[in-house]
Amino acid sequence: METFYVTTPIYYVNGSPHIGHAYTTIVADVLARYHRMRGDEVFFMTGTDEHGLKVQREAEKAGKTPKQLADENSQKFRDVFERLELTHDRFIRTTDEDHVRVATRIFQAMKERGDIYLDTYEGWYAAADEAFYAEDEIEDGKAIASGAPVEWVSEASYFFRLSAYQDKLLAWYKSNPNCIRPEARYNEVVSFVEGGLQDLSISRTTFGWGIPIPEDDDHIMYVWVDALTNYITGVGAFGEDDEAFGKFWPCSLHLLGKDILRFHCVFWPAFLMSAGLEPPEQLFVHGWWLVEGEKMSKRAGNWIDPNDLVDEFPLDVLRYYLLREVPFGNDGNFVRERLIERNNSELADNFGNLVNRMVKMVQRFVGGKAPAFGALTDDDKALVEVAEKARGEVEDAFAAREFHRALEVTLSLSTELNQYVQRNQPWKLAKDESQAERLGQVLYHTLEGIRWVALLLSPVLPEAAGKVLDALGIEESARNFSTLEWGGLSQGQTIGDPDVLFTKLELPKKEEEAEQAPKQQKKKKEKKKSEDKGGKLDFKDFQQLEMRVGLVVAAEKIDGADKLLKLSVDVGEDKPRTVVAGIALAYEPEALVGNRYAVVTNLKPAKIFGIKSEAMMLAADTTDGKLELAKFSEATAPGTRIS
Repeated sequence: METFYVTTPIYYVNGSPHIGHAYTTIVADVLARYHRMRGDEVFFMTGTDEHGLKVQREAEKAGKTPKQLADENSQKFRDVFERLELTHDRFIRTTDEDHVRVATRIFQAMKERGDIYLDTYEGWYAAADEAFYAEDEIEDGKAIASGAPVEWVSEASYFFRLSAYQDKLLAWYKSNPNCIRPEARYNEVVSFVEGGLQDLSISRTTFGWGIPIPEDDDHIMYVWVDALTNYITGVGAFGEDDEAFGKFWPCSLHLLGKDILRFHCVFWPAFLMSAGLEPPEQLFVHGWWLVEGEKMSKRAGNWIDPNDLVDEFPLDVLRYYLLREVPFGNDGNFVRERLIERNNSELADNFGNLVNRMVKMVQRFVGGKAPAFGALTDDDKALVEVAEKARGEVEDAFAAREFHRALEVTLSLSTELNQYVQRNQPWKLAKDESQAERLGQVLYHTLEGIRWVALLLSPVLPEAAGKVLDALGIEESARNFSTLEWGGLSQGQTIGDPDVLFTKLELPKKEEEAEQAPKQQKKKKEKKKSEDKGGKLDFKDFQQLEMRVGLVVAAEKIDGADKLLKLSVDVGEDKPRTVVAGIALAYEPEALVGNRYAVVTNLKPAKIFGIKSEAMMLAADTTDGKLELAKFSEATAPGTRIS
């Protein structure tokens, strides 16, 4: 049996949890569930980082002791992780007694190696980052990378000989090119280390909230030595339970945000090398979540509390959106419209509708029992090939941490099952007694495909997938990937009803929409008056509409929106406008580029699928039910007024 040890960064207790904390920990949970379904022995750890100057200062502001503040805020993380139904094996706190012992032990190991010495430190320190910065990393009294204010610090300090590990680190990176992912972060770290490393100050004397340095109580341990060591505390406490520790170390995967890249990818492997331990197998660096395109902050009023999200959306849908919306490693943009669109089109209309239809057909046509597995037609064989290919691609995607691709592939299998049903039309087969055998085969293969989709979705959608597997009568012991062989559904199995898996969602009305209601009523009255006059408009009303010739300079599909295209349209201004148009079923993006179309340019911008659309294309229905854009020749220049 293989082992899989995954960690999140431990979260600092100077504040409350936000969507970024939830995201990283949900990703770790998905990976833990996935590896358990593979039959691996899994250890999943998360927790809170509780020492350091930041916590001490926040506690002083609140009139509390640092431990009181840490207890309160650590519990907030515990509570939200419970609401998110995460399956971590340990929630570690850096104030835990075993962790204090292990942090002390690794300090002593580095000291015995000759890598720690006492000297005096002077430099710019950012308490918010718990980090020192060089002169060229500071501008206007703040760290350029984070914007955190810096202060000049001068004190006696123990130093770690980080400079002695430059060549060792570079050799490790070179021999393990996948140790830091994505590749851009790997290159960033290598470039930083190649630029030269300075020895690192790893103790403090100007405040007292931390782990005391062994044999020198005047100093406390630098918070990053303390914090990073949590990873070797959780799995057996390094130096205390060698068997448990040896089972899971080196760590399979550290998940971390890009703001703590240097600490994890430079300092941490150097500490481990000094202590005689192997570095982790992989560190994966993900991006940040923006909110409606803006950086999240309480001051901006767009702070997202995970508790609010759990109140607002089904947990499975939230998990699906966070992993489906953005490639892991990139920055994400949290847009409620996008979450709702993905729920409605990909989960409810695609997989949810498939399950609902098939359960009803099985109950109606064959008495609610799974038919027998029989000989495969060419169409059946093609379906099996799609499923087997999907299984392999999902495994590859998880190995590459490409969760969005794993979900895309799995939903494509669901789409193929829907198309298989449409091609074979079991409702027609049920009307012909001579087709009873074929009816049974179509129903069986569709149910079997649903079993595969449910298993592949289980790490991300544990509740919905569990309901489907319950309905199919799949025992808990059979809910693993080793059962993904076609024909695993037992003949005669009673097929139950999982109820509605995914409810269609609607955006709640915003305050500004409520304020616009009286204006809308006024417009309706004005429209009524116009209709009373025979629907005629005054010419001055028509003149208020601004239409121009627009040249499409770029066009692309919008991921997750089958009917929409995103266009960049030159209407004679300094820069092109972004237009979201519902024409994807009628036009391929490349067919639009270089052509001129009629565009309404004085409408108020509107957000469509989370994208700000700044104009509207004019189109008409064709006799075959499609759309055709109003088009102009090259004789008309972009921006020409249409009148």
